[in-house]
Amino acid sequence: MSTTSSPYAQDLARCEANYVPLTPLSFLTRSASVYPDRVAVIHGARRYTWSQMAERCRRLGSALKAQGVGKGDTVAVVLNNTPEMLEAHFAVPGIGAVLNTINTRLDADVVAFILNHGEARVLITDREYAPAMRQAVERAARPDLKIIDVDDPEYLGPGERIGDIDYERFIAGGDPAAPLEMPADEWDAISLNYTSGTTGDPKGVVYHHRGAYLNALSNIVSWGMPPHAVYLWTLPMFHCNGWCFPWTMAANAGVNVCLRKVDPALIFEAIRQHGVTHYCGAPIVHSMLVNAPAAMRAGIDHQLHGLVAAAPPPASMIEGMANIGISLTHVYGLTETYGPAAVCAKHDHWTDLPIAEQVALNGRQGVTYHAQEGIEVMDPETMTPVPRDGQTMGEIMFRGNLVMKGYLKNPKATTEALRGGWFHTGDLAVMQPDGYVKIKDRSKDIIISGGENISSIEVEEALYKHPAVMAVAVVAAPDDKWGEVPAAFVELREGADVSEADLVAHCRAHLAGFKLPKKIIFSELPKTSTGKIQKFVLRECMRSTDAID
Repeated sequence: MSTTSSPYAQDLARCEANYVPLTPLSFLTRSASVYPDRVAVIHGARRYTWSQMAERCRRLGSALKAQGVGKGDTVAVVLNNTPEMLEAHFAVPGIGAVLNTINTRLDADVVAFILNHGEARVLITDREYAPAMRQAVERAARPDLKIIDVDDPEYLGPGERIGDIDYERFIAGGDPAAPLEMPADEWDAISLNYTSGTTGDPKGVVYHHRGAYLNALSNIVSWGMPPHAVYLWTLPMFHCNGWCFPWTMAANAGVNVCLRKVDPALIFEAIRQHGVTHYCGAPIVHSMLVNAPAAMRAGIDHQLHGLVAAAPPPASMIEGMANIGISLTHVYGLTETYGPAAVCAKHDHWTDLPIAEQVALNGRQGVTYHAQEGIEVMDPETMTPVPRDGQTMGEIMFRGNLVMKGYLKNPKATTEALRGGWFHTGDLAVMQPDGYVKIKDRSKDIIISGGENISSIEVEEALYKHPAVMAVAVVAAPDDKWGEVPAAFVELREGADVSEADLVAHCRAHLAGFKLPKKIIFSELPKTSTGKIQKFVLRECMRSTDAID
């Protein structure tokens, strides 16, 4: 029977009564209505209930709208994990605009590029970053950019206000009754996140309302979060919109415990004081907790749950978390997949296995998140899945609603990334017999250090600017603290005399601090017959030596 003659195709039209575009903004509306008096945000002495948070979001949104910000406009923010950052995740898309959360560790030149490429109309920035932001705005040559300063009472360090108005004064002029505007189309952009690529300029990854909604719910379901969880913000909200957890916690009607600085003493104190149940972070965050003095953990006797992602976690860290009673779940994803889009889903019988076997099983990248439709390891040339033998390598690819719209103003890169109906991650892996993915290597020249992406080519370009450098190759070196760090192999020009310290000092003028090479090795670089540097040889060298120690 053809679909046109099917009774299910007749008189059953989609309408406002039976179809509403998906958006995570609805989670805030629901929690503020159902749980108006439950605490939503804790930050130092500040406490906001869900109804108060919703009002602040409405004020911010309406105040931005009064400045002419509207559908399709970009609002950039350079903020820590503070209430203002949470509010921006609802207020900005709540007027049809797009939120651009910028990495607080980026240098002024990169921020200037992002402000211009994203065409930001407004910049909301914390006083802590005033010097870099002042330089960025000057270099962006954007006199029309409206700047709003956040003066967080919890920040006691140096810094000045560089903007037109203070955040609290700005939202005080907003309308507390102005409703958040739901999108007419769930495909509308909700946020813009810049990610390091294999070229110097970062790429702008665009998320849509539908993906943000579904990943927010997947965080709850795939992790097994109970209602009203107490979530500690150890993960930067500027990174993949905090893996969509600002929206997750609104759906959960839980408590956002804000944290400006990742410090073991502050983390354990917050866990103890507020009864934190969940937190996320790169391996370094979890390693800090494992290696903290036992006295710091005193008085914490409730179950704590952690999500770990970024570089594959070291076995010692996974074992250490188990030993101190923290239930750790491994997730995997990229900026292009709204953060986590795969999870190493656990099985009950794993707990009966020896710890070494548990570590091996829990260290895998896993299977799809609930709202992601597919993860495969495929031959990128033939687009056919590799055998499930745990040996044959291919490229990890995703398909589903947790894949970006594409790269802003970069159709070539978008087409390449989404070719063949799958998102190509660039990560090389095997598919194990039980259907779990395990990363083996990276095809992209990206170093993930402490959860931050570093382009090896960007570091190489900085080193090449030194007159003594003839050839250079930057690769990832294993590091117990950061997961991996940049290491540079440098071939000097004949007769040149330069030290490791000289080159690092040179790089400081061109790179953010976290991108600096942590080790420089002077040697002739291995090359093919055509002169191409054989990076795989250098990667193996870093894995098999203690050159980084």
